[in-house]
Amino acid sequence: MAKAKSGDFGASNYRLFKDRAARWGVTLGGILVLITLLLIFFYLLYVVEPIFRGVSVDAKRDFTIPKDGEVVTLGIEEQSEIGYQFTDTGVLSFFALESPPGNNWQPGEILLREQVVPTTPTSFTATQPQNNRYAYGTADGKAQVVEPKFRNRFVAGIRSTTPYIEYVNGHDLITVDREGRALTQLAYEYDGESMLFAAVTADGTVVTNYLEAARNFLTDEVELKENFNSLNLTGPVDQLEVTPNLRQLLIRQGNRLHVYDVSTTGKLSERQIISVDRRLGDVTTMQLLAGASSILFGHSSGIVSQWFEIAEEEGRRYQYIREFKAADSAIQEIIPEYYRRTFYTVSAEGELGVFHTTSQADLYRGKPDQISAERVVIDPRANTLLMYSGGKYHSFNLENEHPEVTWSGLWQEVWYEGYPEPEYVWQSTSGSDDFEPKFSLVPISFGTIKAAAYAMLFAVPIGLAAAVYTAYFMSPGVRKVVKPTVEIMEALPTVILGFLAGLWLAPVIENYLPGIIATIILVPSAIVLFALLASNLPQRLRNQFTDGRAALILLPLVALVGWFSFSMSPIVEDWLFGGNVREYITNELGITFDQRNSLVVGIAMGFAVIPTIFSIAEDAVFSVPKHLSNGSLALGATTWQTLTKVVLLTASPGIFSAVMMGLGRAVGETMIVLMATGNTPIMDWNIFEGMRTLSANIAVEMPESEVGSSHYRILFLAAFVLFIFTFAFNTVAEVVRQRLRDKYSSM
Repeated sequence: MAKAKSGDFGASNYRLFKDRAARWGVTLGGILVLITLLLIFFYLLYVVEPIFRGVSVDAKRDFTIPKDGEVVTLGIEEQSEIGYQFTDTGVLSFFALESPPGNNWQPGEILLREQVVPTTPTSFTATQPQNNRYAYGTADGKAQVVEPKFRNRFVAGIRSTTPYIEYVNGHDLITVDREGRALTQLAYEYDGESMLFAAVTADGTVVTNYLEAARNFLTDEVELKENFNSLNLTGPVDQLEVTPNLRQLLIRQGNRLHVYDVSTTGKLSERQIISVDRRLGDVTTMQLLAGASSILFGHSSGIVSQWFEIAEEEGRRYQYIREFKAADSAIQEIIPEYYRRTFYTVSAEGELGVFHTTSQADLYRGKPDQISAERVVIDPRANTLLMYSGGKYHSFNLENEHPEVTWSGLWQEVWYEGYPEPEYVWQSTSGSDDFEPKFSLVPISFGTIKAAAYAMLFAVPIGLAAAVYTAYFMSPGVRKVVKPTVEIMEALPTVILGFLAGLWLAPVIENYLPGIIATIILVPSAIVLFALLASNLPQRLRNQFTDGRAALILLPLVALVGWFSFSMSPIVEDWLFGGNVREYITNELGITFDQRNSLVVGIAMGFAVIPTIFSIAEDAVFSVPKHLSNGSLALGATTWQTLTKVVLLTASPGIFSAVMMGLGRAVGETMIVLMATGNTPIMDWNIFEGMRTLSANIAVEMPESEVGSSHYRILFLAAFVLFIFTFAFNTVAEVVRQRLRDKYSSM
């Protein structure tokens, strides 16, 4: 028996060590990949989770201030350090809410108190919160308009705030009624240049005064030009409202609302009379929502209904949209936020409600700290809630960061202001502070699927056909050149493909659309026809083009057919489409045509996806054991029968994986979609229109989003959805691949 040498044992131990090290390395790498995926998953959840939190109202402090009459409204400055109140006696008082470092205040301390109207007022009104002006009406038909303001000063880096009062017309009162009758109700707004007053006099007449600011070219002084008008309505008036753009006057009489258009000269013309359904309950109050596009009606049943204008045949008219169950008793007051579509309600029983119209979210209902509210105000940043109850003030920390985000608002149709019906819309930003954001993820998710579908429509036939031909029919020498060449295409930066697609391919497709369509139809037809003719050639000639060299003959054929298609494109366009195929598609067929469309994306992204599909599928087909195909051929099967019945079935797990990997690549593609489409979030399968995808949307909007905002977190939610998309595709691919492998492994 031969003895083993000691060196053999050393070599075996070394190989064993290398095997174990490799196994541990691969295992560790796999574990690290899984950990990385889990970290991505949970980090995305960590960023997204706050948008689904509810509202919290936490008591901060309470205090009292000297009573100067009944409180008619409250206000808070932007830093939530100073509050102010208006009373029915015409007194404006500023008081401390906090004790900031730059000021030696105590909560409840009076900082400034002033009688802003010389006589006892007969009415009071406030503008929309963002305008921050207030007006008292008097018994002689005049109004005093004031604006609470705050002056900040920095000493040694510490900010101190001082309140003061600005009288809009100096201390001179503005005439609202030329006849000098007492103003029992008052409404007022301004748009930065002009002002509009509307009032109800003691005898029930509705009067208006539209004041235009005009500069005297001689003295260069600003003068107010007055335009008086009056209305005689039957029955008492319960409430007046003026829109901030000074273009509408709203007059409520019970459950009936008269809508008047206001011209630039102050003339009134009735546009619409709204009869509010009494099944909702009697109307108890009315308030404009932020942006002044919606009217909110509070009802005796505790319901708040929303109305806004939509386009109809007769013009734009207010229509009932939705309702909120805000309380179990009558709604006493509705308080809108400064900029968001959030509003707060106070019921007759003192219950506080918080709601958001766009998301249809019922955010909060109850009595904070068991306190029954009488008056409520929100600071401009919606971080502080100040409540007046029983002669005492109560300050609360308000946390309501993302009221516009709900699961239904993200994935269901929403009826947005001004839209004729509920729709899926993504429009995250605008130039206006009171813009209504639209955060539906459906259009960009649809765009992702649409882009991937058109890319796969182009890439799958070419990629799989090329892979099968290269692996099964092509000679080894040619394969060694073709396979690396196609795989090198994958290294081409997609930003280059997107750049070429947007600046070169899109105009070519627009100018030669008949040629493009003809090429898609004629090239495959010519190849099939040529193959049919070649099959009838003598065997001696056919033997000259074995081992894949027959494909070389197709190159000039494809080039010739392509050249013919593009050469005939202008002629066909003049003959069939009146010389302009784009206008024909748009005007005659009613199909929207964009230069950067889905066809451009499909071709460009297809070129990016083809190498992925080709490489994996080619390896799968080439790896089929030769004894299977040789055995099939030996039993009398043709080459084609062997391919379809044996080779493709055995390689099907790899082919399916190739398609799914290509789909995952297409779903996550960013730069091609970003540069080759109009990037418009629309929902239409039209191949001549573009789309916006999840990845492109993140790339475009993430740099401009405010960190921690709803927009920012929804973009992370879009990333999470994209992560789920690709994870789902890859998981399905692996499951199906494994089942196919188990099914055909016994062949």
